Amino acid sequence: MAKDKTSELIEKRKKKANSLRDSHIDLFPNNFRVSHTIMDIRDALKKEPDRLTEDTPVFAVAGRIMAINRFGKAAFIRFTDRTGQFQAYVRRDRVGDESFGFFKLFDIGDFVGLKGGVFKTKTGEWTLLANEVRLLCKSTMPLPEKFHGLKDPEKRYRKRYIDLIMNPGVRDIFIKRSLIIQTVRRFLLERDFLEVETPMMQPIPGGAEAEPFITHHNALGIDLYLRIAPELYLKRLVIGGFERVFEVNRNFRNEGVSTQHNPEFTMLEFYQAYATYEDLMDLTEQMLRDVASSVTGSVIVNYQGSTINFDKKFKRMTLLSALETIGGVKPELIKNKEKLFEFASVKGINITKIARPGKVITKLFDVLVEPHLIQPTFITGYPVEVSPLSRRSDEDPAVTERFELFIAGKEIANGFSELNDPQDQKRRFLQQAEDRAAGDKEAHFMDEDYIEALEYGMPPTAGEGIGIDRLVMLLTDAASIREVIFFPHMKPKGSKPFSA
Repeated sequence: MAKDKTSELIEKRKKKANSLRDSHIDLFPNNFRVSHTIMDIRDALKKEPDRLTEDTPVFAVAGRIMAINRFGKAAFIRFTDRTGQFQAYVRRDRVGDESFGFFKLFDIGDFVGLKGGVFKTKTGEWTLLANEVRLLCKSTMPLPEKFHGLKDPEKRYRKRYIDLIMNPGVRDIFIKRSLIIQTVRRFLLERDFLEVETPMMQPIPGGAEAEPFITHHNALGIDLYLRIAPELYLKRLVIGGFERVFEVNRNFRNEGVSTQHNPEFTMLEFYQAYATYEDLMDLTEQMLRDVASSVTGSVIVNYQGSTINFDKKFKRMTLLSALETIGGVKPELIKNKEKLFEFASVKGINITKIARPGKVITKLFDVLVEPHLIQPTFITGYPVEVSPLSRRSDEDPAVTERFELFIAGKEIANGFSELNDPQDQKRRFLQQAEDRAAGDKEAHFMDEDYIEALEYGMPPTAGEGIGIDRLVMLLTDAASIREVIFFPHMKPKGSKPFSA
């Protein structure tokens, strides 16, 4: 919509609003009582259509006008509420001359209250015949033209409220997002997990390899970090006797923005005492199967042209075997850091010289293997160097009892048998501190309080984090994480947007 045309429409709307005010019409009343939703009307029509007439029963509904078709002494309107869209017929001889005169000043985008019965039009569409029509909120900003809608992603994300008004498919994504979280929550509650809350501002950030955001607490006179993960606090609760806990949490990581990353994101994190990482792999299969079925109605999901099958047993591979069979990395390269660097350089993969062999290996995996893991696949056997909170494998102390779950080329979950040996944990933290001092901003901080907590004893435990945003992407066929977050972070207006 051209700027001058928009300004003209706004001016016309303001004149209508002033005319209504001059007639002592409240533009923002709050005394209309709604008795039914649009869904209630449709349900009533399904159950007893023969008993519904223009006069009985009387429905009192409200919603936003999305279309008006005026002709003389009557008009058809389409209006929406949270449950759907319906048609109403407003006739002068039915609502009265005065009300109909005011109705002529209503615009698309206004909220109205309607009372009346229902009838079928000549085309067979059930329609509400209004006995009363009232303005509930006057809008002065015009909505985008219905034919063109709101298509520009930049505008859609900045003005999500318009996106939700104009694009029903977007609203459906967020309804499914809510259902996904509800289903996950119910799944865990049914298995005796306790939902908890842990601090979002922490004196020491921990639980993941990420660069944190820093803030300052004036009263305490200290810097605090927005949490990058709730892990170390949830494990403190396990130490305290809560053997099964979970949190649907907001995390913050000061890193790049892309189609798969937002600085603020939602994770499910849960911990189970007397369980192993293999137990959690089994549990995760059950959970995702249940969620997919509940949200989409099927265990077969289509995502960006790929058919994802949640019904089959999820494939399991070690990281090294995946590198060899999928990434084309020969086994003899794995133990030779210099040759690994040369191999990465040939493949155009940038790796810093301070990176330890474990980080080089996982970086190669990220680039050469991850995009090819379309069907649900657990990758196990991560090096100790990149798993500072994971228990070492009894069979091979160089790797840990850890898995990551990949679906459609994306990491969806990360879990492991927890390291509960305080001495080993301290050594790992010290190694991370060295990496941080060498320039690795994502390395873990030393957390002496957590070490002390472990010294009181943590039972054998397994824990896992699942990225809710990416799971929503997967189950709603969304190509970008920004499609599944109501208000994704954006660059200031006027700056160059990041690529989609």
